[in-house]
Amino acid sequence: MDDFTVPGTDGEQIEPYSLSDYTEAGAAILIFYPFDFSPVCTTELCRFRDAEWLTFTDDIDVLGISLDSCYAHKRFIQENDLPFPLLSDTRGRVTDEYGVAYEEWEHHAGVPKRALVTVDDSNTVRYTWVTEDAYETPSLDELEETVTTLLK
Repeated sequence: MDDFTVPGTDGEQIEPYSLSDYTEAGAAILIFYPFDFSPVCTTELCRFRDAEWLTFTDDIDVLGISLDSCYAHKRFIQENDLPFPLLSDTRGRVTDEYGVAYEEWEHHAGVPKRALVTVDDSNTVRYTWVTEDAYETPSLDELEETVTTLLK
């Protein structure tokens, strides 16, 4: 996949985030999700926050991606104590490149489907999970197996 740079936040500062900054030293898990503060998205991102196996993995970074603004992301991170940045793909460029956009979902065009993508240090996609049902959540066990294999 091509590198991308979009605005994002860690809950404090708003700054540009580039995929290559994370994949140069390891791999990245991209969490595509429809909206900050929606119940299913909140539960899903908090599951990543609470996944102990990710806290022991220095070579894997987690990046959340939605169309929401960095201002919404800042509040969402702060209210949920998320330990990873959230990126604003406001034009849908990254969502389209990864092929995970709904044409329309609940009257919103181009919203990201719920998806996980793992990208290795050569920007090669090594794992993809995507669902048409925005209320379905991914299996973190399957993702953990993929990440464990990637780190060997």
